[in-house]
Amino acid sequence: MSEITNNTYQLADGNSIPMMGFGTYLLDDAEKMDTAVKAAYEAGYRLFDTAQLYQNERLLGEAIRKLGISRDKIFITDKITEMNQGYDLTINSADYSLQQMGTDYFDLLLVHWPISDKFFDTWRAFEELKKQGKAKSIGVSNFTQAHLQLLKTQANEMPVLNQIETHPYLTQQPMIDFDKQESILTQAWSPLGRGLVLEDPMIKKIADHHDRSIAQVILRWQLQRGVAIIPKSKTVSRVKENIQLDFELSDDEMTMIDILDKNQRTGNEPELVYEKGKQY
Repeated sequence: MSEITNNTYQLADGNSIPMMGFGTYLLDDAEKMDTAVKAAYEAGYRLFDTAQLYQNERLLGEAIRKLGISRDKIFITDKITEMNQGYDLTINSADYSLQQMGTDYFDLLLVHWPISDKFFDTWRAFEELKKQGKAKSIGVSNFTQAHLQLLKTQANEMPVLNQIETHPYLTQQPMIDFDKQESILTQAWSPLGRGLVLEDPMIKKIADHHDRSIAQVILRWQLQRGVAIIPKSKTVSRVKENIQLDFELSDDEMTMIDILDKNQRTGNEPELVYEKGKQY
């Protein structure tokens, strides 16, 4: 196992999480899921990230079972979708997701998007699921600084992780700094900007210098700035390539990537989802 695959982070609740995980968004049939999960596990990934919204929890659970490894060798993240938020719905839908996945607990359970009318009730349910041992760690996804400050007014315990969109065209440095200040680990969904950044000439120059791919340079940049990552790919060769990050970017190279920021999102604006109560 390389330094990257062994790279774990101790969350504020004392549990450990791999800094490098595998995203399963769009893996929507058994063959695709089985192939990707097997390739990822063999390459060294131990964290697998899904969501109720992806409708593939059962497929992921089955793919993991087919590996024939014990549950404690794998870290599973799941997310509660907007329509399942609110106290009772969160509890019931989490139970259903566990059943779909064929496991007794999530290693990490996240609120997928903040929504205003279910905001505090949903988090109360998360705290209860943690008490019941159904979620070892609880966190959020797509929360802004304002959402976290609001949550703090009523939460008994704060999220240990915030999964947000961040890539070289949306560096979100102030958000990452705020998370850090609050002992919250930032994890990047879409760490490669959904392909948006993969043609960037500046990053290509850095990649050529290291004899690496643009994707590898971006993922290395994320890890060096203290951001956990969950790249996804259906292509076995890319699954393997994405975890081969045993090289170092210089301070200058890090800065060259930092200044590419354009505040450009590929996904929804969290504040609008919060107000509307759903993605758009």
